[in-house]
Amino acid sequence: MKRHLRFKFVFILVVILVGIYGIIGLPRSKDQLVENWHKNIRLGLDLRGGTYLVLQVQQQDAFNAEAGTASERLKDALGKAAVPYSDIEVAEAKSLDDAKNAAILVKGVPSTQAGSFRSVVTEQFGQWLLAPLNVTDYRLTMKPSEALTLWGRVLAQTKNTIDKKINALGLSEATVQQRREDIDSQLLVQMPGVDDPGRVKQIIQTAAVLDLYDVRGGPYASREEALAQNNGVLPPGTRLIGNSSPDPNTRGGGVYLVSRTPIVRGPDIRDARPQQGDLPAAWDTGFVLSQDAAKRFATYTGSHVGQRLAIVLDGKVLSAPRIENQISDTGRITGARTQEEASDLALNLRAGSLPASVVYLQENTVGPSLGADSIREGFIAGIAGVLAVILVMLIYYKKSGVNATLALILNAIILIACLSYFEAVLTLPGIAGIILTIGMAVDSNVLIFERIREEVRAGKTPLPAVDTGFNKALLTIIDTHVTTIVSCAILFLFGSGPVKGFAVTLVIGLAANVFTAVFVSKAIFDWELTRPRPVTALSI
Repeated sequence: MKRHLRFKFVFILVVILVGIYGIIGLPRSKDQLVENWHKNIRLGLDLRGGTYLVLQVQQQDAFNAEAGTASERLKDALGKAAVPYSDIEVAEAKSLDDAKNAAILVKGVPSTQAGSFRSVVTEQFGQWLLAPLNVTDYRLTMKPSEALTLWGRVLAQTKNTIDKKINALGLSEATVQQRREDIDSQLLVQMPGVDDPGRVKQIIQTAAVLDLYDVRGGPYASREEALAQNNGVLPPGTRLIGNSSPDPNTRGGGVYLVSRTPIVRGPDIRDARPQQGDLPAAWDTGFVLSQDAAKRFATYTGSHVGQRLAIVLDGKVLSAPRIENQISDTGRITGARTQEEASDLALNLRAGSLPASVVYLQENTVGPSLGADSIREGFIAGIAGVLAVILVMLIYYKKSGVNATLALILNAIILIACLSYFEAVLTLPGIAGIILTIGMAVDSNVLIFERIREEVRAGKTPLPAVDTGFNKALLTIIDTHVTTIVSCAILFLFGSGPVKGFAVTLVIGLAANVFTAVFVSKAIFDWELTRPRPVTALSI
């Protein structure tokens, strides 16, 4: 065997071994082989069964929050510009249909200051439209282009956050996608293999916004007591934050007077993990801050030793411990009842909070019976198709049909192994893509064999006929495969989950087909034709 052929067959053997390892690993028993197969070949919702949820993103929450943030900025800007006003409030949107109508109402601007007021709004709030209500009152609404951008950003952020949360649970096959373009506030969450979605729903809805505040006073038994202790008026730059527990003696109980701006905010958290608590069977959630936040936190804790720091989660005080020494980039949240509770909180802290709340419109659990039928029928159809193709190739192309059969088997191994390595999900349309790939693989072999036949009829000997046949068929094969891959790219970009599964499976199969039909098949022909015993006629 020539040296270049030896390298080719070593490479082909490595591809086969890597492919088989990706499919079944290194099983030590039949049971482990079956377990590895089910673990590596991930089935979609239509084959495995599971749960799908339809969520509606409450966009009005995001628009109201945006208006609230802008109103606070407007107060500061007007104060710096010395423009007086009597009140600035947010006219919140009450429903999804009314989301884009969230507005800022500015009251009591003197008519003599109207020009200065308009200048501040025009220069610093260009994304808002200013409309006068009367001589002294104004209404600011978001520009349509800015509202459309915010709508899309909120939907994308919600989708990404939910995707992080459910995949962090180990549901790597789960998918989150926009349900329909004409109802672009709805998301479809598919979770194969999940029979009880209760925990997933709870994690999705948990905001897990963690803030650390400087405590200025408290704890008080109630908000009324807090106001009474401060002569009915809160000090500038402060706010009240309480807890569901009214008893100030309980952990985090009562109401605290804290700084309006938190020392550390949720986005400052770089990582979070569950950890064993100080007491037996107790669990805590440890968190790590980003580099910038760690510097701020170290400066603050170093200058406030002995004072209280409020740990606030989702607007409620979890605890308000005293700072015993300087703290840099780590901290922990105590009080989790179980390890799962600590893990869920850590998961939510890592994934971040949703920009708007969600409402569940639909929840369906699909049993595995349909999937079992689909798998069985798809498997039977695939086997029947492969056997039929092999039989036709052997009868029509004789010994060369064996070559095509070996290439076809290797094509299947590579395809299934790639699905495993890429952690792609196999759906019913994906099975259709596999069957279609078989047809494409046979088509490539037919193109090559017919070209070789033409060269043989033209009077060429076997070796030149094979070389010329492969060279002439190569461009045609590449052309057909490239056009099909472009079509698959369009399906992947604009299609839904099952359509994407079909496109991914077909693209992998086409790439494998070029390798097997051209490289592997040519290597087998070269090995046959370069043996010591000369071949005078091709069996084709």
